[in-house]
Amino acid sequence: MGLLSTVFVKSCVEFWGRKWNIQDISIVVVFLALHCLCLFAPFHFNWRAFWVALVLSLLTGLGVTLSYHRNLAHRSFTLPKWLEYSFAYCGVLSLQGSPIEWVSTHRYHHQFTDTGKDPHSPIKGFWHSHMGWIFDSSYRFGQYGGLKNVEDLKKQLFYRFLRHTYVLHSVLLGGLLYAAGGFSFLVWGMGVRIVLVFHSTFLVNSAGHMWGKKPWNTGDMSRNNWWLAIIVFGEGWHNNHHAFEYSARQGLEWWQFDFTWYIIKFLQAIGLATDVKVPTEIQKQRKASKSRILATQN
Repeated sequence: MGLLSTVFVKSCVEFWGRKWNIQDISIVVVFLALHCLCLFAPFHFNWRAFWVALVLSLLTGLGVTLSYHRNLAHRSFTLPKWLEYSFAYCGVLSLQGSPIEWVSTHRYHHQFTDTGKDPHSPIKGFWHSHMGWIFDSSYRFGQYGGLKNVEDLKKQLFYRFLRHTYVLHSVLLGGLLYAAGGFSFLVWGMGVRIVLVFHSTFLVNSAGHMWGKKPWNTGDMSRNNWWLAIIVFGEGWHNNHHAFEYSARQGLEWWQFDFTWYIIKFLQAIGLATDVKVPTEIQKQRKASKSRILATQN
């Protein structure tokens, strides 16, 4: 009960104890609307709507993990432009921000991991790391002076277009779903699907830095979490990722489930993914040795 009270108090202070702008208010309204839409799910269930939500969850989830994260933020592999843009567009439909904004935030996260300048570290509380940071645009970008670390994306017309129009694409998808299957498609294909992908991704920022094992001494709070890896397509091996952030593979052991890596490996096998980066055994041994030395010093 003490932990819940602490989380609640910190959440209230963070939520009410600051100035709000129109962007923050708009984000809160959208979040509340989507969560409220989910309340209709039990009353508007049918298998067609369920499968639509499942397929869209898979596509938009990979849009975040494969495209936004491993391809665009870390350049872990290269895709033909038509395929890179297709996966990025799937990420847009997750409603987690345009590629430019998402990648910028993530690169700042790695630059300032678990310090005062980290956009979403649990050192400021679970609520902040999970979703509180999203409601404070001034905090997200103001302290860095803007989107200065994504010049590679800002040079491309496609990503500039998505930055200015990304909400409209989800509105269009919602309209198409309603036209195709009525309110049940809207509830499941937009509400349930987006909220599930939201919180799955957000758990990497919160749970992925709080609970699990830490085989590598990365100098931060990142953890490997098996159940998180299952629900976030392999992103739960978060300590592995912070140890080798350039790696397209995050489940470094054979038994570490990494669905995103399996898709990248398939694309590589058919010649669509090239320059796929993974740590060599020598690199892992060096990192392991350094981790053991730092552990004995601590």
